[in-house]
Amino acid sequence: MFERAILSELRKWKTSEGRKPLVLRGARQVGKTTVVEQFAREYSQYIHLNLERPVDKEFFSRYRSIDETVQAIFFQYNKSTEKIADTLLFIDEIQQSPEAVALLRYFYEDYPDLQVVAAGSLLETLLGRSIDFPVGRVEYRAVRPVSFAEFLAAMNEKQALEQYNKIPLNDFAHEKLLKLFHTYTLIGGMPAVVADYLKNKDLTVLQNIFESLLISYFDDAEKYAKNTGQIQILRHAIRSIFYEAGRRIKFQGFGASSYNSKEMGEVLRSLEKAMLLQLVFPTTQTEAPFLPDIKKSPRLQVLDTGMLNFFSGVQKELFGTHDLNDVYHGKITEHIVGQELLSSNHSFLNSLHFWVRDKKQSEAEIDFMYPYNGAMLPVEVKSGKSGKLRSLLYYLDQSDIDFAVRFYAGKVQLEEHKTKEGKTFKLLNLPYFLSGRLKEYLDYF
Repeated sequence: MFERAILSELRKWKTSEGRKPLVLRGARQVGKTTVVEQFAREYSQYIHLNLERPVDKEFFSRYRSIDETVQAIFFQYNKSTEKIADTLLFIDEIQQSPEAVALLRYFYEDYPDLQVVAAGSLLETLLGRSIDFPVGRVEYRAVRPVSFAEFLAAMNEKQALEQYNKIPLNDFAHEKLLKLFHTYTLIGGMPAVVADYLKNKDLTVLQNIFESLLISYFDDAEKYAKNTGQIQILRHAIRSIFYEAGRRIKFQGFGASSYNSKEMGEVLRSLEKAMLLQLVFPTTQTEAPFLPDIKKSPRLQVLDTGMLNFFSGVQKELFGTHDLNDVYHGKITEHIVGQELLSSNHSFLNSLHFWVRDKKQSEAEIDFMYPYNGAMLPVEVKSGKSGKLRSLLYYLDQSDIDFAVRFYAGKVQLEEHKTKEGKTFKLLNLPYFLSGRLKEYLDYF
């Protein structure tokens, strides 16, 4: 099994001063448990509690104090408390026990040497309703689908990965990396899908895995919905998000439904907390601070581009195309770039941003606004020539920014251009497959 990039974040957490219990956030089936089990190999003792098992859940309801709880866990799993500083305690499916969540603060206060990691599904949605969460006593990291770099590692494409990590990469590596990125875009980054593809190299057998992923999200919806009516709205929303992904949406009637704005908005925000999607609201500002305008329609970013491809039926269009931007009106390319931008940062607060002109009579939109060194750089995902980047040129004329980024099918280039009003700016052109390395290339140039 290849090593996930988030392991480096876990290692930093392990040695950090004032370490707190760590909560891994991520949608179901993104590999949270697998990552922790890989990390556990670096400890002399490992205890894995799954709170969907009554025997494990009972530790947090049966005993009155943190001391009794810790002693009982170590006794039951035949571990030595003398090695507590080299023990990893993993509390999986923690949303099943409000008592376990509340106890996290006492692990931090009374057992700082014991290293505690927790994970769960739809955790934040449940916590927001009924659990007294220990604010300021835990840390968060986000676990997202497999990134392109991790996909290369899984494929054992050592030379391709070496070139991917080299800045700048050699021109001769471009075509191979672009082809590999096409494959990655097609199947996406859900670990079960990637693992099956690595084993069988057969795209046609992935249907059952995609469908089982969807069913697992339906199951979660039924566990945590408030009532039968909300279950139906959740099921509709989960199925529809993969058809609507990549577009700007309205809550009213979402997914060709009769649901109103309030009830659909509530459900979509719950799915956002569960990290199945992100509602990306635009900004209309050209100067800091760049605040999202929640009165405008958000763009819908879903968990995984592979699932988008499968459920929206665009997989066949992706076969054999040279330029991803030619498929699905460019939405697939824009979506996978967004997915890579998210995967490059494991902070739970990492989010996407885009810009629109604040004039109804004149449309202009920039795909992403990327935070860098206190500025927000405009980023376009296009295949055309730089002169066709009308929204980008307009934005540069209205702001004090003189640097922009374009992702396309071509090679790495840094160009100098002028806007219509004569402003000189630099345009960094990067191939799509380097979207996860944007910060490093900005540092370099």
